[in-house]
Amino acid sequence: MQIISPNKVIRGKHAWEKALPEILKYCKSPLLLGRSSKTRALRSSIHKDLRNLNLNVYSAELEFDCCEEDLTRIYNLAIDHNCDSIIAAGGGKVLDAGKLLAEYISAPCITVPLSAATCAGWTALANIYTTKGKFVKDIKLKSCPKILVCDHSFINSAPKQTLSSGIADSLAKWYESSITSSSNKDGIIQQAIQISRVLRDQLFIQGEDAFKNASEDNLAWSNIVEANCLTAGLIGGIGGEKCRTAAAHAIHNAITQIDSEKRPLHGEIVGVGILIQLKLEESKNNNKLANQSINQLVKFMKNLNLPTTISELGINVFENDNLQKIASFTCRKESEIHFLPFEFSKEDIIQVISEFESQKITI
Repeated sequence: MQIISPNKVIRGKHAWEKALPEILKYCKSPLLLGRSSKTRALRSSIHKDLRNLNLNVYSAELEFDCCEEDLTRIYNLAIDHNCDSIIAAGGGKVLDAGKLLAEYISAPCITVPLSAATCAGWTALANIYTTKGKFVKDIKLKSCPKILVCDHSFINSAPKQTLSSGIADSLAKWYESSITSSSNKDGIIQQAIQISRVLRDQLFIQGEDAFKNASEDNLAWSNIVEANCLTAGLIGGIGGEKCRTAAAHAIHNAITQIDSEKRPLHGEIVGVGILIQLKLEESKNNNKLANQSINQLVKFMKNLNLPTTISELGINVFENDNLQKIASFTCRKESEIHFLPFEFSKEDIIQVISEFESQKITI
């Protein structure tokens, strides 16, 4: 069984207003979930719109990333207030928490991305972190959200770097699925891989324009927003687990285990993970095009103000046993890196990352 998509996707300008009649069909007492103080005014406007529909709205905020402590606290609030649905408005971790909470209370979930940083508003998946932002595990959900509202004006209010981070995360769909699933004979999976290739091309062609000219009237920006929020989710929905993650996301999960002087976004870490995956493919799978791909990616990522090394994420891999810690977590038994179709060891990961961080890539 595959869980492919939300029941309804409402996108574009004024999508929120168009969604209100649909939202009415699913709830009378929703819990409106958010987190960031920067989105509080926008969420207050959303709250007001819901109240104007005569809905009994209760608002709650995450204190941390999507973690068990927050989920338990807000679950109890939702039960105490007899909430019959979850409306999650925010970034990827808010959307993940909203989907989990909806499943816990057996209620519909409505996702309202307030940035184009991930495809979390689409998927039947959620990532759990610690209160300090360290990845713990991912959870497969019983369903995608009932409604996904991709309102361009909401997303246009997000910080510029969330868009570039989302581009990096979306690019991973091609670099991960093309290596893990290209030999799979299933026609649907092959179609998912081809969609990821078209997505990659669109990101390369329009990504920089979208990043530099963030306007709802800029078609490139609108296309990239929907590429990040919608198409990336669709690929995982129809392609399955191996079309979603491999080494790039496994390395992301490992890097989150290390305390950083910065607070990098999910896609910023994944982008570095793509580069390291390509270096691993070059050294262990004889990928003769890997270096060319790395040079292309690095140039593109720099134009989007994305980090291209772990050190640029605020972590020195050569201190505090960080290199060994990253390699150990990357290679743990349940890691997605084992979707790669070639042999490697923890020592290989250590060597690849060590060489990657030591060399200076010039364009």
